[in-house]
Amino acid sequence: MQAKDPKTTTMSGLKVVDDVTFTIELNQPEADFPARLGYAAFFPLPESAFDDMEAYGEDPVGNGPYKLDGKGAWQHDVQIALVPNESYDGVRKPKNGGVTFVFYTNPDAAYTDVQAGNLDIIDQVPPSALATYQDDDTVQAFAEPGSVFASFTIPQSLAGFGNDEEGHLRRQAISKAINRPEITDKLFHDSRTPAVDFSSPLMPGFDDSIPGNDVLKFDAKEAKDLWSQAEDIAAFKGPFTISYNADGAGNKELVEAVVNQIKNNLDIDARAKAYPTFDELRTAVTDRTIGTAFRTSWQPDYPSVFNYLAPLFQTGAGSNDGDYSNKEFDSLMSQIAGASDEDERYALQSKAQEVLFKALPGIPLWYQNISAAAAKGVDNVVFNWKNKPEYQLATK
Repeated sequence: MQAKDPKTTTMSGLKVVDDVTFTIELNQPEADFPARLGYAAFFPLPESAFDDMEAYGEDPVGNGPYKLDGKGAWQHDVQIALVPNESYDGVRKPKNGGVTFVFYTNPDAAYTDVQAGNLDIIDQVPPSALATYQDDDTVQAFAEPGSVFASFTIPQSLAGFGNDEEGHLRRQAISKAINRPEITDKLFHDSRTPAVDFSSPLMPGFDDSIPGNDVLKFDAKEAKDLWSQAEDIAAFKGPFTISYNADGAGNKELVEAVVNQIKNNLDIDARAKAYPTFDELRTAVTDRTIGTAFRTSWQPDYPSVFNYLAPLFQTGAGSNDGDYSNKEFDSLMSQIAGASDEDERYALQSKAQEVLFKALPGIPLWYQNISAAAAKGVDNVVFNWKNKPEYQLATK
């Protein structure tokens, strides 16, 4: 996709007050706008970034607690070495001398390195260790509620799964063919919680009783009936495939478990397809060449149910990878954004999810809890609402 030149070089609603201050005037009330300002999209960029954005991406200049540790600090697909930013004057001052992010293609190898003391923190324990890591005396274990929402997306362009009666029936059948409690118990040892909505229980306004969310409850008989109704409209030409990136902890196991349940409970040809890396999967998704359903998850940018809904399902939204479009849903998103009353906003969020439960542009699976580990001797390991370590606090 080639970006078009902007239609304007200025932004309305912005007024410069002085060298370090500007004001923003919105065209409608935005209840969670202060929270949104903490999202990475609003991070300031230096003037040099706009001279050559690609070069800036390789050698970024930030205003956070850390900076790259000189030339060669970023070894692609190997590691990124950071040191404290002496210009940083915020509240997250590093308590350590720097942090190095190490990239692994095998999550089990990362966990083994934590056990051996060669890696300090892993923020996602691999499935192979979930049953034992909390009793593993070679590591420090962390198990807490989390905010990551796991699902898989079925593109609107996938034959038989469009935004019509046939597509809705097939999506509902697929959803009801999945026994979420069985997978979260047997495969993930209760480190995941079966989903009842499209967000997370940690979010303000979370609602576990949204009309229509029974489509997430396992019922093999009803799943077959729904699939049969779709077959009466048009015969399905399979297979039904879910793609995933093999370099993510648990992706292979979860997709294969889901696919096997769909295959057995619907008696259809269902398959898992592996992409070696997240980058390769996302390239196929972004280019719209993937041609299958695909594993998805959402880590919130700011603590709000709205942030789970609008970016993923609003018409034309940047992370709407399945190209879902619904006028009623879009209208509700506008109403939510402009609602000044908190209770009204929460009610509208639930109503918007009612719309999603009918069409199921994404199939909710579960909420991913914090299942992490740190090596012995690493202190002050704290996880935030995004399921990520507060890197600046860790010491050893």
